[in-house]
Amino acid sequence: MKAVIQRVLEASVSSEGRISGRIDRGLLVYLGAGRSDTEEDALWMAEKTVNLRIFNDEKGLMNLSIKDLFETETETCNKPNTHINGIYNTVMHSVLGILAVSQFTLLADARKGRRPYYGEAADLETANKLYEFFIAQIRRQGIPCESGVFRTHMAVTYTNDGPVTILLDSRSQL
Repeated sequence: MKAVIQRVLEASVSSEGRISGRIDRGLLVYLGAGRSDTEEDALWMAEKTVNLRIFNDEKGLMNLSIKDLFETETETCNKPNTHINGIYNTVMHSVLGILAVSQFTLLADARKGRRPYYGEAADLETANKLYEFFIAQIRRQGIPCESGVFRTHMAVTYTNDGPVTILLDSRSQL
């Protein structure tokens, strides 16, 4: 599997004119499944994604993962009468989470000619199964995960934060 992970201030994905997924801040993940990918690859990708330390700590260093942020915010929001950035916790907080968008073009081979070759991309059934498995694994860890609509034309809007963009390939785990 391949993924492009971007730290974002906000992101949304629309399909057929309707928003199918939206986060206020967190991670935008473009995910592509290859022919030889398995649930093990999707599990590795989900674990890596939620544990990547690419959010700033109180010193401004990238030492926190989205899992760290979510746990800290959940803990803080559950305390009565606490202030978060000067605002009482009774105010609705922004949606921190992951927005996963299926993107088979990550498997493109453009080394020859001018038209990319997509022969290494997984077949539709396998790709959808692995995409859904990835989303389920993110949610299993308690992180909200929104998604696009598989096999549709989607419009993705986002504001990259940093910018921070990380490329992952499950084959590189060996």
